[in-house]
Amino acid sequence: MPPESVQMLLPFPRAPNFDPRDFVPAASNQAALAWLDVDWPDRRLALWGPGGSGKSHLLHVWAERVGARVLAGSSLRDLDGMPETGGLALDDADTVVAEPLLLHLLNTARDRGLCVLLSGHTAPSRWHVRLPDLSSRLRAITAAEIRPPSDDLLAVLLARLLADRQLSVAQPVQDWLLTQIDRTPDALRQAVARLDDLSLTAGKPITRSLAAKLIRSEEFSLLAGGVSGLSRGDPSS
Repeated sequence: MPPESVQMLLPFPRAPNFDPRDFVPAASNQAALAWLDVDWPDRRLALWGPGGSGKSHLLHVWAERVGARVLAGSSLRDLDGMPETGGLALDDADTVVAEPLLLHLLNTARDRGLCVLLSGHTAPSRWHVRLPDLSSRLRAITAAEIRPPSDDLLAVLLARLLADRQLSVAQPVQDWLLTQIDRTPDALRQAVARLDDLSLTAGKPITRSLAAKLIRSEEFSLLAGGVSGLSRGDPSS
């Protein structure tokens, strides 16, 4: 009997999809959405919530709408990318390691009259900082929470994640998956990515049997990693 053919996987990275049409309005993000349509106190707003809740997506939606520059907190090393006018969106702002740099960014944005949108795992007032001036600036920022998604929203997200990868999965299998994995957007993304890899490797469609094989495997871990940067003191966020 010939051995089963195994497909070699190439490490093509998948770019995040921040298309405004793909953002799913729900009760969990209603308050944050409402804030994007009004003027912000001191021209500053922070979106906060658990990983995968849609903070980055919503931040990019706003940036595209107003033509704001988007910077990543995890890779921020200087202020060369700051615009002179308009708006600035700093994604994962709580991962900025250098406190003086973040303080300088906020002060420069104020001097230039920029609208600033931040995102983080917790509200800026809860970020663990040592600089008194930075702590004061962060406490003054209006914060809009994005709450954990409802069961209905998770079902919609799972269907969209599968569709993004052009994966055909029967509805009963999708319903079963939602009972077996961590009920968070990040967990769904990880599960769909691994199911896609497993399906390609095995050369088989995604069935409940194939999904169960993945769920039972030791390598399948949906535990979120620690958050580095300013929120690292509150891993439960």
